[in-house]
Parts: sequence; C-alpha cells; structure tokens
Amino acid sequence: MTEVAVLTPDPSDPSYAGQWPGVLERLGEALSLARVTVVPTPWTEHVADASALKRFPLILPLIAWGYHRDHDRWMQACATWAGAGLRMLNPPSVLGWNSDKSYLERLADKGIAIPDTVWIDSPGQADVDAAFDRFGTDRLVVKPRVSGGAWKTLRLSRGDRLTDAPAGPAMIQPYLPTIETEGETSLLFFGGKLSHVVNKRPVPGEFRVQVQYGGGYTALAEPPAGALALAEQTLAAIGEDLLYARIDMAPDADGRWLLMEAELIEPDFYLGSAPEGGRNFAEAVRARL
Repeated sequence: MTEVAVLTPDPSDPSYAGQWPGVLERLGEALSLARVTVVPTPWTEHVADASALKRFPLILPLIAWGYHRDHDRWMQACATWAGAGLRMLNPPSVLGWNSDKSYLERLADKGIAIPDTVWIDSPGQADVDAAFDRFGTDRLVVKPRVSGGAWKTLRLSRGDRLTDAPAGPAMIQPYLPTIETEGETSLLFFGGKLSHVVNKRPVPGEFRVQVQYGGGYTALAEPPAGALALAEQTLAAIGEDLLYARIDMAPDADGRWLLMEAELIEPDFYLGSAPEGGRNFAEAVRARL
C-alpha cells in the first residue's frame, strides 16, 4: 500500500469536527481500490514549513475546509507548498487562484459563459440598487469572492435592505430561478476524463443546493445536452494539470448552460454516485503515483 497525505481542517475549528472524518473514510475506501492509504494532516500545520509533507509521494488537499475563513494563511500556505516543490494535486498554484471567484471573470474573457456579474470591492446598498437596475431583475444574489459552501451568500428581492453583507470583495449576479426548477448540475472529472454527473436541487423556498441546507442530489446517467461541451470548454480554458475537477453549472431561462463554479480545491466528489464507489478517482490517483 502507498501512503498519500490528505489535508484536513484546522483542529481548533470545531465547526467541521463531526463531518470531515466521514469524508476521509469515503476517500479512503475509494483509494483502497488502487492500493492507496490516506494519512490525514491539518493544512494549518504546514503553512510556513512544508518539511513534514515531503515524505509523501502525493498530497491531496481534499478536506482543506475552512480556508475561506483564513484566506491570508491559505495563500501563504500555497506559496510555501509551491516553493517546497511538493507533489500536490491539484497544484498549489491552482489552489491559490481557485480560492478567489474572480477567476470566473478571467474565464469569461476566454469565452466561457457565466452569469452576468458585477464585481464589487465592498458591497453596499447603492451597489445592490444599481445592480437591480442594471440587470432589470427582481432578485439578486450577493456572494463573497472568497467563500465555500454558500458561506455568506445572500438572495435579495427588489426593495430588500442589504444586511449582513459580505465583508470585502464580492460579486453580484441576477438570481437564476432555474435553480429551483432545474437545479445545479455537477460534472466530475478525474484525470481529465468525465466520471459521473450529479444534479442538485434545493428544497422549496431555498436557493442553496448544498446538503446542509436540505438540498437533494440525484445521479444522472448522462450529462444533459450541452452541459458536457461547457465543462470541456471550461477545462480547456483553465489549461492546468488537474487530477480532479468538479464543474458546476446551471441553465438560464433560455436553456443556455452557465458556469457557476469550477471546484478545484476540496469539492465533494459525490462518491456515493460514482461508478464502483469511486474507482475512476482511485485509478487517476494511481496513475499519478
């Protein structure tokens, strides 16, 4: 068996204590198919010194939860890992830029379809009012640029006051009602190859599809028409050496697929919906070893 490191949350942060061990177990079960054993280690223990990670032939940042609440240290850690020349996948450079959703603007400049977006340094009521007028919509979504799991993401209706606004750089987008009717679709890629597809839908009255908000997940036998083309176009525009990628998208009112996010740091792989419990992921890891 080959040991690989899996980065886990800060042990001083209790918010994830009841969740990440189960995720680690599922990853371990999948990787055992490729004769790989996972060794958990908190990402926060390797911010300034990566020497303890050098013994591993591969480091996977798959449970590095909480980086969005400690972004300065996260960026320092990415620089440390890159400077140490660690065999980390996805690469530290990707872990850095993918942690700020402004990468979506760069992908849009390369022709990737994303929702209309206003980029704000620090959102205020005037920005929200202007966005309603600009988009001609009755509902908006305000998101921090550095976030995870819909953290501090707000849905506002015209006339609502902006309260509990994200601090710092944010993005404002028109709300997509199709999230409620069609959901968000995720395409999972391992080693550049499509593995499986999952559709996620919110409960009635909710707009967040994450399971912690009651979202329901359904495996799809095939990607919807047009979804695979957008995912492949997105990966080509990213142009990085990726072990894994989860491409999240949703249709607009006209049925055109829009990229919501390219999840390249610590995405849920939905291994319960993956073929043979995640064999595609295990084989992609083994190929890199």
